[in-house]
Amino acid sequence: MADAVHEILGGKVQLFRRPRSSYWQCRASVAGEQRRHSTKTASLAQAKDVAEDWFLTLKGKAGRGELTTGPTFADAAKRFMTEFTVITAGQRSPLYVRRHRERLDLYLLPFFGEKALSQITSGLIQDYRIDRITKGGFDRQSGERNGKAPSRSTMHQEMVCLRQVLKCANRHGWLPAMPIMTDPYRASGKVSHRAWFSPEEYKRLYEATRERAKNPKKERWRTACEDLHDYVLFMGNTGLRPDEAKRLQVQDVQIVEDGGERQRILHIAVRGKRGTGWAKSMPGAVMPFSRIKKRHNLEPTDPLFPTIQRELFNTILDELSLKRDREGTARTTYSLRHTYISTRLLEGADIYQIAKNCRTSVEMIEKFYASHIKDMIDAGAVNVRKVPKRRDSSRA
Repeated sequence: MADAVHEILGGKVQLFRRPRSSYWQCRASVAGEQRRHSTKTASLAQAKDVAEDWFLTLKGKAGRGELTTGPTFADAAKRFMTEFTVITAGQRSPLYVRRHRERLDLYLLPFFGEKALSQITSGLIQDYRIDRITKGGFDRQSGERNGKAPSRSTMHQEMVCLRQVLKCANRHGWLPAMPIMTDPYRASGKVSHRAWFSPEEYKRLYEATRERAKNPKKERWRTACEDLHDYVLFMGNTGLRPDEAKRLQVQDVQIVEDGGERQRILHIAVRGKRGTGWAKSMPGAVMPFSRIKKRHNLEPTDPLFPTIQRELFNTILDELSLKRDREGTARTTYSLRHTYISTRLLEGADIYQIAKNCRTSVEMIEKFYASHIKDMIDAGAVNVRKVPKRRDSSRA
């Protein structure tokens, strides 16, 4: 219930205040639809001026045919965030949900918010792209648009958020048909590969971490150096993602004899971005696992790698001039996973089994890994020559 209601313009506009708000709201019936607006002021005199301007502006738009009825983009965005937050609970990280809220508040709502859903066309979406590229993002200090064009990935994420809001409106019958959202002038993206270590580079890396573990620059750093060495070997022989390794507990890992040669390997219960799955390591992962378990006297529920020595890892990469590959892509701890996949492909492992073991798809491996490995091309199948037919001398 409103605290009090004041009428202006002969009762065409009513001002009211909600119980737990100090701001005055105004409402009026325009173009056959009841509309509301916040005056953003606690002063009744100022609120009357704001309400009068708001009402006359709406009347002018209605007279020119610029005022459309129906739910607005802001209504659809509010409904989307309510659904998205509840339905994705436990499936999406809170950070991912918060990023969608930030994209809406910073860019999408200021541009589309007051527009009716029927006004959001492919042309308007293209206008949004132009607005974002020309005005850029927000400067952290001044809060003004900095004119710096967003990256392709940033723009892609905003289009994903916009598409999900419009799909939500379409599901509820507010938007009859989805507008075309593809970028009409987009060039084909360059096929790039993930930063990894070649077999020679990986050998240089683990030899350097082993030397640092034997002879740390300070004695109090010895344990950290030993842990990093075991981490590099473990990751390079299992193909786990860094976040999967961080969640790993001792009880998730078992040393077993497996494979055709009955080698000692690790069976790992992996919990990560794809849920729970299994991974089987190379034999080279057994010794690092045993060492780190013994070094810290770990219990079954203790994390195997509670801390990743990224600063030390980057320092060693800089010392070896391995921080970036020849394309300039920075190598990180994630590159150890890419190294495992690429090395398995070089050794001739079945691509389907690699995908299962790494909890990814064959398509992803073919796109980002197999495309830059020369051994994936069968020279015998490529260098085929057509044998010319011999001329029959008897017909000459």
